[in-house]
Amino acid sequence: MTPLKIYRTSAIIEAVTWGLLILGMILKYTGVTDAGVSAAGPVHGLAFLAFVVVTVLVWVNNRWSVGEGLLGLFSAVVPFATVPFEKAVARRGGLDGPWRTDVAPGAPAQDRMLAVLVGRPYASAGVLAVVVLAVFGTLLVVGPPFG
Repeated sequence: MTPLKIYRTSAIIEAVTWGLLILGMILKYTGVTDAGVSAAGPVHGLAFLAFVVVTVLVWVNNRWSVGEGLLGLFSAVVPFATVPFEKAVARRGGLDGPWRTDVAPGAPAQDRMLAVLVGRPYASAGVLAVVVLAVFGTLLVVGPPFG
């Protein structure tokens, strides 16, 4: 899966789960039911964390500027902003190319780490999934943000 495809997919999933969470909030605060937030909140939280991981991987792989990387992370905080951000970055060529699996000797540490991660996609996906789920589980124990 190319950086473009995985980033586009994760941006869409993150935006859709924002919509589900907002719908759940509308149902909750109009007195219909709390079930929407109870269901959509964790789903969106997981999608958010996954989007953050994918953003960091693509940021390093495609050598985005610090500003562009931070904007990518911030886009997950604003409802539905991940899709327009992804489209803008793709239009500028910021999602072009394959994953960088080969690095020159003496390359920066983040390039070497990225090459290891994308050179073993299934193992890396498993490890990253465990990390995301561990963070997610911890956040569930801590409780929802803002009460």
